[in-house]
Amino acid sequence: MRDKDVETLLDLNGSIFDQGEGYWIRIEAWRVEPTPGIPHGIAYSLTLHEPYGTRILGYDNAHAVKPPKKFKYAGRILAYDHKYRHARDKGVPYEYTSAHQLLQDFFDEADRVLEKSRTP
Repeated sequence: MRDKDVETLLDLNGSIFDQGEGYWIRIEAWRVEPTPGIPHGIAYSLTLHEPYGTRILGYDNAHAVKPPKKFKYAGRILAYDHKYRHARDKGVPYEYTSAHQLLQDFFDEADRVLEKSRTP
C-alpha cells in the first residue's frame, strides 16, 4: 500500500492544526502490520478538540467498537475503523476506503462541527 494519499496521511503524523478560537486538530498515523481488524495496514487517529482540550470529533482505528444495535447482526461484527461524533460518543463504525477519503471525510465533518460550535 504505497500511494501518494497514504504518504500524505503518514507525513501528517504528529501535526497539530490551529482552527481558531481555541479549537485544534491533531493527526496521528503510522504503518502497522495488516491484520483482520486493520487490513489497510495504517493505524490512525484524527481528532478535533474544543478550547479546553476535550475531543469533540474523532476518527480512529485504535480498537474495535460494536456497531449500533439498529444494525442487523450488530453483536457479531466488530469494526476497527470508527468515528466519535461528540465528546460522549462511544464510537460508530466508519468504512475506510482510502487515505484520501479518510482525510476528506474528517475535514468535511470537522468544518461542520466547527461551524455548529461557533454559531450563537
